[in-house]
Amino acid sequence: MNRVAIVHAELRSPFGDREQTWRRLCNGETAMAEVSRFSVEPYPTRRAATIAGLDPAASGSRLDSLLQLLLDGLPSLPFGTELLLASIKGRIDLIRPGMAGDSTAMQRLEPQSLLEDLRDRLQLAQGENVHAACASSTIAIGQAGARIRSGQSAAVLVLAADLVSELVFSGFSALKGLSTRACRPFDQRRDGLLLGEGAAALLLMTPQRAAAAGLPVLAELVGWGSAGDAHHITAPARDGAGLLAAMEQALRLAGAQSEEICAINAHGTGTLYNDAMELTAFGRLFGDRSLPLNSLKGALGHSLGAAGAIEAVLGVAALQHGCLSPTWGCEQPEETALQLSTAAQEFGPGLLLSTNSGFGGINAALLLQGGEQ
Repeated sequence: MNRVAIVHAELRSPFGDREQTWRRLCNGETAMAEVSRFSVEPYPTRRAATIAGLDPAASGSRLDSLLQLLLDGLPSLPFGTELLLASIKGRIDLIRPGMAGDSTAMQRLEPQSLLEDLRDRLQLAQGENVHAACASSTIAIGQAGARIRSGQSAAVLVLAADLVSELVFSGFSALKGLSTRACRPFDQRRDGLLLGEGAAALLLMTPQRAAAAGLPVLAELVGWGSAGDAHHITAPARDGAGLLAAMEQALRLAGAQSEEICAINAHGTGTLYNDAMELTAFGRLFGDRSLPLNSLKGALGHSLGAAGAIEAVLGVAALQHGCLSPTWGCEQPEETALQLSTAAQEFGPGLLLSTNSGFGGINAALLLQGGEQ
């Protein structure tokens, strides 16, 4: 079986690119601010993490402008590169003109339309959409890894992007899932999530192909797993069974033991039941081990289907720096053996675990290992 190298890992968040985002996360900043893109007067929550100056592209959607920021920095893609596109809502900001009768906007709303536009733009022969709620891009990365590992694909580009839109904002408000104060992952006072937006790009191939192309091995993807608990349409299974199964699957694929994991980047939405479920699942896997754990959503918000890819890119940065960035808002952590902090936490050699969960009971896990550079 082939090893799986990550040779390009970039993002765009409200803080900027990967290096800018990493620096501002480690400075303990949050990107939350009052939304100005649409009126938030009808809603009890007015804050989200949006990208300033993100204007609509020629398509009418801000999503194309966001993705362009990533495409401009892509390395040359090897012949035969396949595309996996992960997004829950895609060009969701076209729904208003579409519902008003703009047939072109309605066509561009179709997930297949965005995929085909990107595939044509990048001159790629094959591409697929991955839709798995808030675990979409985590699962896409795992699928990319499986294709490289088995030799089915020579190189796979994972693109992930989602926007803060009024439809999504109003939907989470109606669900009473948004905090009226601040997103506080794993904090005893947590009362909901806050939305964010962003995009990420990861290029995967074998280390041998990377060397031939003169590309650096930033990190290796050594394990991945996904599992559904089918517990509830929105609520996670409180025993963490689905997440535990996904993590155990990732460990089996990596041929590793839980003792080899040195740090955890959790989904950590700041909602009451998600965070409790994750701590339960981690407790079942790690027992009383005192591992550093963080969540990025207090600072960057929940970017839905793009969250896992954004967190994987920042996981690569964490491995390169040997530390986890702070968990913004976690000032009174829940009781756990794991280490939660509003300051950066150093960790030693080993595997970085990154997890995401979503509506419908979907759970996914990735295991990353430091690369050559």
